[in-house]
Amino acid sequence: MKAENYAQLLKEAEALLQDETDITASLANMAALLKTRFGFWWVGFYLVKQEQLVLGPFQGPVACTRIAFGKGVCGSAWQQAASVVVPDVHSFPGHIACSAESNSELVVPILKNGSVVAVLDIDSTEYNNFDDTDREYCERLCAMLSVLF
Repeated sequence: MKAENYAQLLKEAEALLQDETDITASLANMAALLKTRFGFWWVGFYLVKQEQLVLGPFQGPVACTRIAFGKGVCGSAWQQAASVVVPDVHSFPGHIACSAESNSELVVPILKNGSVVAVLDIDSTEYNNFDDTDREYCERLCAMLSVLF
């Protein structure tokens, strides 16, 4: 069922992105699409700016605005240029607690010409909420989004 929901989400994302070239508008719609489809606690993007991750469009409660390279889950995904799935954020070394409600997290980098230009960050109030299906489909979504940068 989850894979089917993601497959439908990718079709909707493709339609939303088809004629839209504005990064902010597109990322805002993608955050809303993911949050409403799956009910995640927080969904958003951090953009690489001035050698740090800066908060971009998101859905959910207020968030950390800047994250250093290699810090927390988002900074680690940026540093590794790879997706990071964390079943329990409270046991992740250096986790940045933007919200005490978050218990698991998935961060997927958006790559352009081999470099990370942004990350998709998804938080859940449930422990161990993300698996390979989430990672795989979010990586596909981020590949679609790379053309915006």
